Amino acid sequence: MRLLTGNDLPTGDVVWWTGTGWSRHVEDAVDVGTEGEGILRTEEGARRVNVPYLIDAIPTPDGPRPAHIKDRIRALGPTVRPDLTLKPADPSAGSWVI
Repeated sequence: MRLLTGNDLPTGDVVWWTGTGWSRHVEDAVDVGTEGEGILRTEEGARRVNVPYLIDAIPTPDGPRPAHIKDRIRALGPTVRPDLTLKPADPSAGSWVI
């Protein structure tokens, strides 16, 4: 599974490609598969996001989860206080296997 991520140009927020646009929540991300490079080039040219790039992810019942720790931190937020994540009520927020 491959996801497209980057940073929202006006705000700097971490965003995830949903298939039709961008979301701040990794749960909304879709597998871009073999189309990832093309979507990346199109979005890079549109200047909606800063430095979009493709990552590997793992499908879960709660939505995709980045495979690499760096992107897991980008998706969840701070690593020392799970209550500061984008969705602090998410019971699985602190339970990702590293």
